[in-house]
Amino acid sequence: QFVIQKDPDTFAVVVLDNASMHRSKAFRRKRVEWMSQRVHLIYLSAYSPELNLIEILWRQMKYTWLPLSAYLSFERLREEVHRLLGGYGTDHAINFE
Repeated sequence: QFVIQKDPDTFAVVVLDNASMHRSKAFRRKRVEWMSQRVHLIYLSAYSPELNLIEILWRQMKYTWLPLSAYLSFERLREEVHRLLGGYGTDHAINFE
């Protein structure tokens, strides 16, 4: 969806972790197509959570803040994630103590 919606005159860099779906054959086959559409993929180093700080937030959202009903549909999950991100810092915060 990102590639389809992106302005064809702009260059985009997408930073990915090393999740298995990002390394799959189907994903790798799309890389050439995406490169022709000015989308460049960069992978984070393996085992470098300090470079992927969003994982801390996502783990908190996934295991603590998201209600089970969020998983009933993709649309519901998207709405709940947007709600949580919109309230981050006021309604929700991560305490590292």
